[in-house]
Amino acid sequence: MQDEPTQWHAPITVDILRLFAERGDSEYGGEVVTQQQHALQAALFAEQAQSSPALITAALLHDVGHLLHRLPEDAPDQGVDDRHESLAARWLRKHFGPDVVEPVRLHVAAKRYLCAVDSTYLQELSPPSLLSLQLQGGPMSEAECQEFAAHPFCEAAVALRRWDDAAKVPDMQTPPLAHFANYIDCVLGEKK
Repeated sequence: MQDEPTQWHAPITVDILRLFAERGDSEYGGEVVTQQQHALQAALFAEQAQSSPALITAALLHDVGHLLHRLPEDAPDQGVDDRHESLAARWLRKHFGPDVVEPVRLHVAAKRYLCAVDSTYLQELSPPSLLSLQLQGGPMSEAECQEFAAHPFCEAAVALRRWDDAAKVPDMQTPPLAHFANYIDCVLGEKK
């Protein structure tokens, strides 16, 4: 695990570090970055926005569902929505509170929401995001938008979504995973 002194981390943090070590180098859904590069970039954007440790952790782990399932990397090209947000939320809920879990669970819904309420957002999406949008139900209806906007984690999910969309920069320099592991431990310490 890249010389990370795991004895200083909570057991779930160690599991997360191991998961990224084992599967983080896989392609991020047709994008020009790996799963780990994408996660680190999203977490960095959250940190630069001076977000809470919980939201930085959510940004880091928002796509952990992709690391948990065993579907092929080209599943969206085959018309399969991996429902990674639901898988991630179920897994994270065992260890984290709603301030981490809910933005992760809602980050796909936030994409659908932004497509419905922001006339320029759809044009900003990458081709793989456009493909997954169709598999995920397309832009929200007006009723869905109202329900989403009323959710207590709406703003956090939208912020996470925007970092998610931006976190596709090839060769971007970020702090290492160990840097963000400290946020995970911080959030776990707050939960006790």
